[in-house]
Amino acid sequence: MWSSPVLSPPSADPSSVTTSASPLQQTGGVTSMDGFLKKFFPEVYRSKQHAHENNYCKYNNQGLAAFTSSLYLAGLVSSLFASPVTRRFGRRGSIICGGVSFMIGAALDASAANLPMLILGRIMLGFGIGFGNQAVPLYLSEMAPTHLRGGLNMMFQLATTLGIFTANMINYGTQKLHPWGWRLSLGLAAAPAVLMTVGGVLLPETPNSLIERGREEKGRRVLEKIRGTGDVHAELQDMIDASELAKSIEHPFRNILERRNRAQLVMAILMPAFQILTGINSILFYAPVLFQTMGFKGNASLYSSALTGAVLASSTFISIAAVDRVGRRVLLITGGIQMVVCQVVVAVILGVKFGGEEALSKTYSIVVVAVICLFVAAFGWSWGPLGWTVPSEIFPLETRSAGQSITVAVNLLFTFAIGQAFLSLLCAFKYGIFLFFAGWIVVMTVFVYFLLPETKGVPIEEMIFLWKKHWFWKTIVN
Repeated sequence: MWSSPVLSPPSADPSSVTTSASPLQQTGGVTSMDGFLKKFFPEVYRSKQHAHENNYCKYNNQGLAAFTSSLYLAGLVSSLFASPVTRRFGRRGSIICGGVSFMIGAALDASAANLPMLILGRIMLGFGIGFGNQAVPLYLSEMAPTHLRGGLNMMFQLATTLGIFTANMINYGTQKLHPWGWRLSLGLAAAPAVLMTVGGVLLPETPNSLIERGREEKGRRVLEKIRGTGDVHAELQDMIDASELAKSIEHPFRNILERRNRAQLVMAILMPAFQILTGINSILFYAPVLFQTMGFKGNASLYSSALTGAVLASSTFISIAAVDRVGRRVLLITGGIQMVVCQVVVAVILGVKFGGEEALSKTYSIVVVAVICLFVAAFGWSWGPLGWTVPSEIFPLETRSAGQSITVAVNLLFTFAIGQAFLSLLCAFKYGIFLFFAGWIVVMTVFVYFLLPETKGVPIEEMIFLWKKHWFWKTIVN
């Protein structure tokens, strides 16, 4: 999940690079707008009008799924190219590249005259995602002091969730503007992209990146500014030592495969994969479709999806307040338990009360929306922010940009796969789709309990010692 950094003047505050309105979430509302469906997906529009068609299958169209998921495939490819850019030209360079790509994509989608033009715009948006998701979490982790790193890093997720809520509100308003409301909705994605680009130009580079590129004196000045003190010798020396090691690594992607980096590599792959396998993207991106499937009218479905966006945004504050106090593991485990319960409850209600052709009753529809909101809240204070925070803080400098690229690529790969398959899975599994995701949440919760060490309060350059002391990983990395 990604959107653009908030524009802020040059500042010592690392939270000045976060994310704002989420252009990605525009898609979920747009795909339920009649004007959009009539123009690009007339078959879906016609099937939507068939009251007696199987509720679970009325939106099952691979073209519609491709419109949504093509963005993530493009993001996956671009995230791998973003790694050398981030390493050679700094975190700001990737942020600017992401912002420019996103502006181009928003312009193409808003003015699209045909489906190829629409999907080309989505691909450009995907390039923006690849660069933005690669650079922003690294920027936050490297700028933040150790005792605040978790909370400040979660500004990335907070602004994303606020963006999702804003996008849902935009969709709710623009769906009344026939027949061009969908163009305005997609075009407004350019606004946060502009902020991202300008913010990338104005914000200072991280001291880690400056030192890595041989600009030690400027790195020292930036470090003194963001820490608010001239006594930064110990931290600066850690960065210099890490930089010297990083410079000796010519091929970070090859180096990350070495045995001593095996634990971080596993986390870089499984954390983002698990984040998507919670089913959150399917619920958020297809929320209007999902609620219409359950019998909500058009306005009610958009209103319900806006409600989930508001819940997601507000729940992130819980994580920001708690992550540097109770730690990452507690939030991930308790959030996982709550999400499993919610998924099972929704599956039971739909399985017992929701048939293939009739709509869900009003009472049970309200219950389903309430339980989905509880699910979204649990995600918002657990796997949502921590799925990005943990991978961004565990890598040594020499493999940090490569590790973040892997994290982003895996996230987008699974988002693409679930996005492309969700409508077909919904048609095939029906209410069982929620049990499918619940099973994965059980797996990831057990994984965290046994295999993820607590990273709270550990300096980012000393993270390697966690793996050497862990009951399982020490047998691999030592």
